[in-house]
Amino acid sequence: SNVYRDLLKSVNKHIGKEGYKKHFGDYITQEFRENCNVLDRSSVLQKLKLARDYTFLFNSVQHHKGLRFSYNLAVDRWEEMKRILGKSAASVGLQLPEAYQA
Repeated sequence: SNVYRDLLKSVNKHIGKEGYKKHFGDYITQEFRENCNVLDRSSVLQKLKLARDYTFLFNSVQHHKGLRFSYNLAVDRWEEMKRILGKSAASVGLQLPEAYQA
């Protein structure tokens, strides 16, 4: 189904499919295979909704990371501050105190 393909595609794209991450895709495949003969319509709809929700979650987290990176929020503020102070100190011929060197 489209839900299954979308979820696997999202997991492969955002989590990865390397050997040590393969269990994510394997688990999804196993869950869909085990539940393909379920006759209870409400149970099927609930499981499909859960799969869609996980797909949305993976895609949203990745989108959020991209936004943070584009707004430079992913940068460690301490490192950024040290870099700015270092440039300011160097411009007047000084060095940063030892506390900032490490």
